[in-house]
Amino acid sequence: MATSSPFSSLADALGKLAERIQPPDWLVDESQHRLVLFLNHVLMQEPEAQARLARQKGRVVRAQWRGFSLQLAATPAGLLELAPSAKPDLLLTVTDESPFSIAREALRGERPAVRIEGDVQFAAEVNWLVDHVRWDAEEDLARLIGDAPAHTLASIGRGAREALHRFVAGVSARAPGAARDGSDQAGS
Repeated sequence: MATSSPFSSLADALGKLAERIQPPDWLVDESQHRLVLFLNHVLMQEPEAQARLARQKGRVVRAQWRGFSLQLAATPAGLLELAPSAKPDLLLTVTDESPFSIAREALRGERPAVRIEGDVQFAAEVNWLVDHVRWDAEEDLARLIGDAPAHTLASIGRGAREALHRFVAGVSARAPGAARDGSDQAGS
């Protein structure tokens, strides 16, 4: 008989609560606009990404998870704009319902499982963007505080991220059902 963690019950309860709580429309709208601004900022640092998106102008991708969705259209400038009422050419649905599972996968550096429906060529371009476009936070920070302090803060951030990855990997290895060699136990 498998035993479950007391945290799994808490995670289930929080998941059910999250299903019932919906943020107000104005908050969703404002969040989506801010996300588009951020994505365009990152895209403007990658000319190849902009060129690829420009070739897809007018194409719409809809990303959805549970009750949340976001529809984005590629612009002639190779950027993105909200397209809430357009018919999507590509539908990306995150299949994992649990926000905790998705967070755990993200902390491990993994992508969540996604069901893809629609235009294959457009899906390949979106996949290329996901694989190759990265935000250079250090460069943005350097514009605000200078190169040396930005490099120092970025190094601290990378170290914290690596420590978090090691911690998550260690917790996963010690999870119920994981093989143990007994080396973490005090003397025999």
